[in-house]
Amino acid sequence: MALPATSLPIRRHGADGTIALLDTLTDIWAHAHTGHDDVAEAGFTPETLRRQITAHTRHDGFALIVASSTDQAVGFGYGFRCTPAYWYGEQLLPAITSDARDTDSLAGICELAVRPDWQGQGVGSRLHAALLEALDTEWVSLLVMPGNGPARRLYDRLGYRYAGPYRPGPDGPELDLLLLRTPSAPSAP
Repeated sequence: MALPATSLPIRRHGADGTIALLDTLTDIWAHAHTGHDDVAEAGFTPETLRRQITAHTRHDGFALIVASSTDQAVGFGYGFRCTPAYWYGEQLLPAITSDARDTDSLAGICELAVRPDWQGQGVGSRLHAALLEALDTEWVSLLVMPGNGPARRLYDRLGYRYAGPYRPGPDGPELDLLLLRTPSAPSAP
């Protein structure tokens, strides 16, 4: 019998544990994106995810959070601490609010994926909360496909705000860059 979403174990993994979980992570991601033709058209595939995760494990402050039921991993999220110049890029950096542009406490969330049978049950919110705790920064930012309504509704509910369009390279797709001042961050003066 599967555990209710509110009691799923959530576990943090470092870089070494993440590499060992690549097959599981790509399987979750592929299931979460089934039927999202825009994702494949934008060039995002399980193989590009594997390369992306492998490269990102080399960043300081890397954290992977995995939620599991009794018989399988059902969702994951990962990110790492970074500088605003690295995350936003030189083109978008001037358009970012000065608090988020000038911070030395920023993390980028690179993926948050939940198997379809577990979506809408709070797993994504729990993964996000555990990821914020693990990353422990004043600001977090992430990218979302403009047409991904369910993801965007989750991020809006979590308090993210649209920061601008982001294009990962000259031929890359245009994504929505979202920004969140974390709940534990000190209030702006």
